[in-house]
Amino acid sequence: MLNADYRPLSYFPLSLWPWQEAVKAAFLDRVQIVAEYDVEVHSPSMAMRLPSVVVLRDYVKPARFPAFTRFNLFLRDEFSCQYCGSRGEMTFDHVLPRSRGGRTTWENVVAACARCNLRKASLTLRQAGMKLARPAYRPDAEELQNKGRKFPPNLLHESWMDFLYWDAELEA
Repeated sequence: MLNADYRPLSYFPLSLWPWQEAVKAAFLDRVQIVAEYDVEVHSPSMAMRLPSVVVLRDYVKPARFPAFTRFNLFLRDEFSCQYCGSRGEMTFDHVLPRSRGGRTTWENVVAACARCNLRKASLTLRQAGMKLARPAYRPDAEELQNKGRKFPPNLLHESWMDFLYWDAELEA
């Protein structure tokens, strides 16, 4: 699903609708169909090809700041530990531990691997002798969208490719 400006509402996770929602929106004239699959669906009185890419008729203004969620936090930190740089299974760590008054906010939580999280425990950075790769901060929605482009979904139908990443910087 694309916004009225032909950009996905979200890159990661990619803004997808179940086929039933896409058909319903097309039938109610809430979207314009710009690409279709080869598969048809049938009702007693009509048949139509399944939409693969739809564009909203009305523009949806994206939120300026994304919600503070575990997933968005990991996306902000590019799924890497902010202490050692490792990738893989992540947890999150309070820079100023909750036991010392630290809050669960964008500015106080970072992605961390289990090893670094256990090592830091309820200590401050100074006490643990650890440093952050970059300080914790509240990202804006555009930054998370740009970071999301680096992590494409496992399955992208060929009909989607003309509508994804078209505004990304070209490689030289």
